[in-house]
Amino acid sequence: MSGPARRVMTVDEFLVWDDGTDTRYELIGGEPVAMAPPSPNHGALTVAIAVQIAARPRPPCRVISEAGIRLADRNDSWFQADLAVTCQPLGPALTATPDPTVIVEVLSPSTEGTDRTVKLPAYRNIDSVQEILLISVTKRRAELWHRSGDEWRVRDIIGDGVLRFESLDAEIPMTTLYDGLV
Repeated sequence: MSGPARRVMTVDEFLVWDDGTDTRYELIGGEPVAMAPPSPNHGALTVAIAVQIAARPRPPCRVISEAGIRLADRNDSWFQADLAVTCQPLGPALTATPDPTVIVEVLSPSTEGTDRTVKLPAYRNIDSVQEILLISVTKRRAELWHRSGDEWRVRDIIGDGVLRFESLDAEIPMTTLYDGLV
């Protein structure tokens, strides 16, 4: 005998939902998924990227940490990217990052699978997104995805290479980001 069908949560329900704890969640396919607390290296790498990127965009563009990403064509998924760049105004009641142009995900062992197989394909379908950075917290390695018309191309940056963000007209050496990290 089977039990009642489980009801999936909508994004609007998720945004007002409270489980009574300090746990951070994302909504994936209508199911709240708990996010592990970030490691110190994850936090340090995220801040290093934010500092480097924040120096690049011209107003009104800005970097948002823990950026809420809402998919226009789905009402069952809400992602929390490590960083995003938007050039749209931020309103007081706004919950999602409006029209992100750059999205950054810092890959850790516990998030890499979801970041690559669920989030990356979804981010590539957001019309405003021009670049997506997937960067490892455990080794000097990054993938920088660039939109070129209707196509995407990826650059693998390994070791002491340089991240070239075309949409920000910026080059960021990997050594700058990983300096001091274990």
